[in-house]
Amino acid sequence: MAELVRWDPFREMITLREAMDRLLDEALTRPLALGMAENLGWMPQIDMYQTDDEVVVKATVPGVKPDDLHITITGDVLTIRGEVKEEEEVKGATYHLRERRFGTFSRSLPLPVPVQADKAKAEFEDGVLVLTLPKAEEVRPKTIEVKAKK
Repeated sequence: MAELVRWDPFREMITLREAMDRLLDEALTRPLALGMAENLGWMPQIDMYQTDDEVVVKATVPGVKPDDLHITITGDVLTIRGEVKEEEEVKGATYHLRERRFGTFSRSLPLPVPVQADKAKAEFEDGVLVLTLPKAEEVRPKTIEVKAKK
């Protein structure tokens, strides 16, 4: 047997308000970020963290070949550039979706501390670039031994 639910006009109003909030939030915040990304191509998503001895940067770059990646460190700025080459369209096919991004990208990030660029290591596996940047000696933590006078 079907259950009857009492009609509450405010329930629809709350749902409408949530929809309007979401619409306004997306209209006011997302176009700025999307517009910047479209002007620059696409930008990889990045995680950056540091340990006592190094700064580690992980960038998700699906579809990029290691030979198409260019990494530079200038002063305290790390720049990752690359390109995803577009595949040829299948002639005679009707595409229902075309969401994959192609083209060049460039992402520059300020490094939190000075690093030794000449000792940096880059590894690439399964579309993830991992950069290991050793910290400069002057910013590494030092241990000072305390000796008691006799």
